[in-house]
Amino acid sequence: MATLVYSQTGLLLYGVFRRAVIQRRFYGMSVSGKMSVNGVDLHYQRAGDGKHAVLLLPGALGSAQTDFGPQLEKLDKRRFTLVAWDPRGYGRSRPPDRDFPADFFHRDAKDALDLMQALGFRRFSLLGWSDGGITALIAAALNPKLIDKMVVWGSNAYVSEEDVQIYQAIRDVSLWSERMRRPMEEMYGVQYFRQTWEKWVDGISQFTRNPQGNICMEVLQLISCPTLIVHGAKDPMVPSCHPEYLQQNIKGSRLYVIPEGKHNVHLRYSTEFNTLVEEFLTR
Repeated sequence: MATLVYSQTGLLLYGVFRRAVIQRRFYGMSVSGKMSVNGVDLHYQRAGDGKHAVLLLPGALGSAQTDFGPQLEKLDKRRFTLVAWDPRGYGRSRPPDRDFPADFFHRDAKDALDLMQALGFRRFSLLGWSDGGITALIAAALNPKLIDKMVVWGSNAYVSEEDVQIYQAIRDVSLWSERMRRPMEEMYGVQYFRQTWEKWVDGISQFTRNPQGNICMEVLQLISCPTLIVHGAKDPMVPSCHPEYLQQNIKGSRLYVIPEGKHNVHLRYSTEFNTLVEEFLTR
C-alpha cells in the first residue's frame, strides 16, 4: 500500500492530496518526492501537466538526475506529464542497498507500475533505457491494460556470452574515464558505486545460466502496445542483434537506427531523439 512520505530535502510530495512544492532543481519547473511502494521509499522526479503520462525508466545504477536531463527539460510539458523514477537501491531510492536476485527486472517492473498507480495514473506510456528498457518490456507484456505506448533503446531480451565479455571489460570502474565515472561517484560515493556496479555485472551475467540466456524472451509476444525500438548503430554495449530480435518478436514494432549513436543516444542526440519520441507518442 502506498503512503505519502517526505523527501530527503523536506519537500512535500505531489500525491493523493494534490499538494506540491514546485522547485527548479534540475530541469525547470518540477516536483520531486518519495512514495512508499512495496516497502521501499521510491524517489521520483515529475515535470509537466499534459494529459499523456509517461514513465521514464533509467539504466543500470541510473536515476532521474543522471539519465534523463534532456528529456525532463525539453519534452513538451503541455502534452506530457513526465515521471522519472529511481529504482530501489538506485539514486535517491535508498535504503535499501541494491541487490540483484534472479527476478530483479520483474521486481523493478512491479515497483514502477505500482508507483505510477500510487501517483494516480491509470494508463501511461513507457520510455526505457538499457536496463530500464528491459523493465519496460516486462511491464508492458504483463500489464497491457496499463500501457499506452512504449519506447525502448539500449535494451536486450537475452544475454549472450559475447554480452558477458562486454560487461566484464567494464567491470573495473577505476578504468573508466573521469567524465563517465564522476556523475555516479557524486551520486553514490566511490565505494558504493564500485561495489554495486560489480554486483550489477554479476547480476546481469547470471542470465546466461538460463536457456538461450533468457531474460524476457518468452513475454515479448504478449506486448500489444505500439512499440518503438531505437538503436545507436555504434552502441558498444548492445550489439545490433538485440534491437533486431526485439523488432522481430514484438508484433507491429518499429526499429529506428541513429547511425552515429552510441549507448547514450538519448543524451548525445537528444534533439533528434526527443523529436522522434514526441512524434511517436502523439501520432
